[in-house]
Amino acid sequence: MKNKILIAIVLIAISSCQNKEKTKSNIIKTIAEDTLSKTVAGTADVSDAPPKDDKVIELIQKQLNVLLKKDLPAMTKDDRYFYYEAYDLNDDKKNEYFVGFSNSYFCGSGGCSGYILNNDGSVMNSFTVTDFPIFIGTKSSENFKDLIFKSGNALHSLKMKNGKYPSNPSVQEKWKGEIPKESPVILDIYAKKLEKYSF
Repeated sequence: MKNKILIAIVLIAISSCQNKEKTKSNIIKTIAEDTLSKTVAGTADVSDAPPKDDKVIELIQKQLNVLLKKDLPAMTKDDRYFYYEAYDLNDDKKNEYFVGFSNSYFCGSGGCSGYILNNDGSVMNSFTVTDFPIFIGTKSSENFKDLIFKSGNALHSLKMKNGKYPSNPSVQEKWKGEIPKESPVILDIYAKKLEKYSF
C-alpha cells in the first residue's frame, strides 16, 4: 500500500512539473509575440536601450572618408566599417572618440590601427599595432588621461606629450603590474560585441 501511495505522489509531482513547464513556455511565447508585434507596429518600449548618437556616427564617417580617401578604391565593402566609443580624456565635458577596426585591411599580425578623434571630429591621434581593448589609466599627463594599450602580447603605457599620444604602442614603456580595477575599458570589440558602422 505504501508503494502505491509513493508512486501516486511521484506521478502527481511529475504531472505538476510538466504543467508548470507548459505554463512557463506559454508565458514566454506570449511575451515574445507581444514584443514582436509592438516592435513591428513601432510601439515597443526601447527606453532601456542605449541611445545611438547619429551625429557622432556621421562625424566619424565623414572624417574616415577624408582620412582614408586614397585607400577607399582598394577597400572592399567588408573593409569599410568601424567601431567607436566615446570617453572624455581631459575632463572638459566633451568626449573624444576612439575609432577602431577589426578587419584584414586595418589589422595584421602585429595588431590593428585606429584613431582618437577630438570632439569636433579632427584627428588627435592615429595608432598602429594595437590589440583591443584599450584601457584608460588612473593618472594624467598634460591634463589628458594616460592610456594602456595592448600590443605584441604586452601592455604598454601611453602618455600625452606635446599634445599627442605616441602612435606606435609597441615601442612604448611596458606597463608594470595589473591594470587598475577602476580603469575604464574602451573598444572591447570582442567581449562587448560593439555595434559596427559603415563608412
